[in-house]
Amino acid sequence: MKKIAIGIASVLCLMLTPQMNAQTEKDSGLNFSKLDASPMDLALYRDKEDAPIARVIYSRPQKREREVFGKLVPYGKVWRTGANETTELTLYRNMKVGDKVIQAGTYSLFTIPNEKEWTIILNISTNTWGAYEYTDVKDEVRITVPVRQAPNTIEALSMAFEEAPGGANLLIGWDNSYVKVPFKNAK
Repeated sequence: MKKIAIGIASVLCLMLTPQMNAQTEKDSGLNFSKLDASPMDLALYRDKEDAPIARVIYSRPQKREREVFGKLVPYGKVWRTGANETTELTLYRNMKVGDKVIQAGTYSLFTIPNEKEWTIILNISTNTWGAYEYTDVKDEVRITVPVRQAPNTIEALSMAFEEAPGGANLLIGWDNSYVKVPFKNAK
């Protein structure tokens, strides 16, 4: 009986104790920001020896029943390829993109989506917000890749690497479509 009384008292204390939420509690003295509607994520590609080859850091906007390409993300315009800060790609070794060898380093990843193909842009400007400061003068390389139909709707912008002959592909997908960006090992 004593155990039951202690259990009931514990439950009542928990129910009656005010909930503390550091992200919304104004009187706590803490100043944490609210959860981002487009949380940051990353994708990392490693070789067979577990050494990093490429990493992409991006924010993940949500579809939320909106028409994405052609509407939310206009066709024919430079896009930051995500939300918030510009998406950044780090290459840990020299890689070939299109016909150009790209030196190891960090680049902004911009895209120009169109209905049937996307232009993929690696740009030397980093630590930028959106595409507001974008200038093609700082483009390191541009390639065009075909748009592919996704087998299922992709609710949040998603990126992942897949192994490919002689390198890796960066998959970028959202809504009902995706693209593959090829990265080849530089000789």
